[in-house]
Amino acid sequence: MNDDEQHHLSYRPHALRDYALVADGERGALVGPHGEFAWMCAPRWDSGAVFSALIGGPGVYALAPAGTCVRSGYYEEGSLIWRSRWITRENGVVECREALAFPGDRHRAVVLRRVLAQDGPVDLRAVLEPAGEFGQQAVGELRRDQDGVWHGRVGELRLRWSGAPDARLRDGRLELDLRARPGTPRDLVLEISDRPLDEPPPDPERAWRATEAAWRDAVPDLSHVLAPRDARHSYAVMRGLTGSAGGMVAAATTSLPERAEEGRNYDYRYVWIRDQCYAGQAVAAAGPYPLLDDAVRFVAARLGQDGPGLVPAYTVDGSPIPDQRRIDLPGYPGGFDLVGNHVSGQFQLDALGESLLLLAAAARHDRLDPEGWKAVLIAADAVEKRWQEPDAGVWELGPRAWTHSRLICAAGLRAAAGAGAPADRAARWNALADAVMADTGRSGLHTTGRWRRAADDDGLDAALLFPALRGALPADDPRTVATLDGYLAELTDDHFAYRFRHDERPLEQAEGAFVMCGFAVAMAEHQQGRTGSAYRWFERNRAACGPAGLLSEEYDIAQREMRGNLPQAFVHALLLESAARLAEPWPVR
Repeated sequence: MNDDEQHHLSYRPHALRDYALVADGERGALVGPHGEFAWMCAPRWDSGAVFSALIGGPGVYALAPAGTCVRSGYYEEGSLIWRSRWITRENGVVECREALAFPGDRHRAVVLRRVLAQDGPVDLRAVLEPAGEFGQQAVGELRRDQDGVWHGRVGELRLRWSGAPDARLRDGRLELDLRARPGTPRDLVLEISDRPLDEPPPDPERAWRATEAAWRDAVPDLSHVLAPRDARHSYAVMRGLTGSAGGMVAAATTSLPERAEEGRNYDYRYVWIRDQCYAGQAVAAAGPYPLLDDAVRFVAARLGQDGPGLVPAYTVDGSPIPDQRRIDLPGYPGGFDLVGNHVSGQFQLDALGESLLLLAAAARHDRLDPEGWKAVLIAADAVEKRWQEPDAGVWELGPRAWTHSRLICAAGLRAAAGAGAPADRAARWNALADAVMADTGRSGLHTTGRWRRAADDDGLDAALLFPALRGALPADDPRTVATLDGYLAELTDDHFAYRFRHDERPLEQAEGAFVMCGFAVAMAEHQQGRTGSAYRWFERNRAACGPAGLLSEEYDIAQREMRGNLPQAFVHALLLESAARLAEPWPVR
């Protein structure tokens, strides 16, 4: 095998548990076991990728020991500063501190890498090989200036790499051999911008200190919740996925398969209204922290923009999502090469109910301004206008009168009515909630007394656990208890939870366990006073991750592998919320 073949072999996709995330709010990157940035879009989340090895494309930025080593890594507490760590055969431990300068600039990504040898000198190799628009744009001329700083272009993007004056240019990529020595950090700084880089390169020490300070300010202590370290990590992940406009992307990646070769892989680099509401409500359960304000700001702006025509998802700046297309790459093994999403053509009624729940949660913390109350009025009026329409539902399926969608709207109306609304509005919203509940009680109840998915579908669904958690009906209502007990009997396995039954196959053969649903069960059990069971559910599902503590949408219980895009923001949101809820008695509304 020649050097070029070995080079490309090293950066093939790995199991999802092997990746860590670094992010600055405006974009993020996945760091693999060979110290490679295997995925990064720039300048923002939904831009073309400059490093796309994760889905079989070109482009990588790697740094790792040159010799035999064993790799691990860890996050610095309360941040997305990752430390790749290698134990070498000859000279002990060497680490590379990795981060995107935080908080991010919308137009310029700054990738910080600092090499730290602990025991003895260690030889490492760095490779920088950018490729714009998922590999469709090769890097233009690379040149080194008189200060030893490298400059280049990839399509409309400008590149600048400092700290590597002795790098060599080879076949369109830069290679650097360096020796790390104890006590002498080596800094590399890569900038990627859609605007001219007119200012001098960042000072590494100053950039690191600013990033450390910003993360300290961004992530709250959370010592009052269950599993505070994991809760803080989930908050950091959500903050890293949240841009300056307040929108939190659903995940950092696109088209990672939920099930190999079954076509269930999607582009999640956009902001789903529902997911944003889950995140805001999770934060509100823990305390009145800034991510709650971000969620309210984004959702209120979209309601003000589109009113009853609210669509399920938007780009991070609130624009429409482009339609789905292929990009001519191999894809992650078992998946495809998809960008864009069809979701904009759907109506999802539950997003209106979730918006009301989010805004009411902010109001209870006295964090809802006049614009926020305007959004409450818009959402409530939209529910009144549209609650009897069929919708795609929480799982984005075919249009039907989904029971969950209607019950969540009832919960949202009641929450808004009880969060400080004027008396006349509160009375109107409570009356509408009663009407929705009565109608849904006629169409959405199974003969056994539990909720069913829809009038024409007697099946159970994990989504039907949420209405009671959100206050649509009391915890001791017979329908609440019957739904939870039926769900536990039919759609769970060894404290892993599934959404619904697809067909006659065993649950684990149809799809992976849905990690978010496991946390929902933990809260539902806690709401029923089943504390021991609630803790078991919480512990089981928070362990469905890799060494970096990132959670994906699904977990394959047979292969003990993560499935779907990474990291999945709403899963981290539900971890945070359940950590807060389980730490105290369930609130009575």
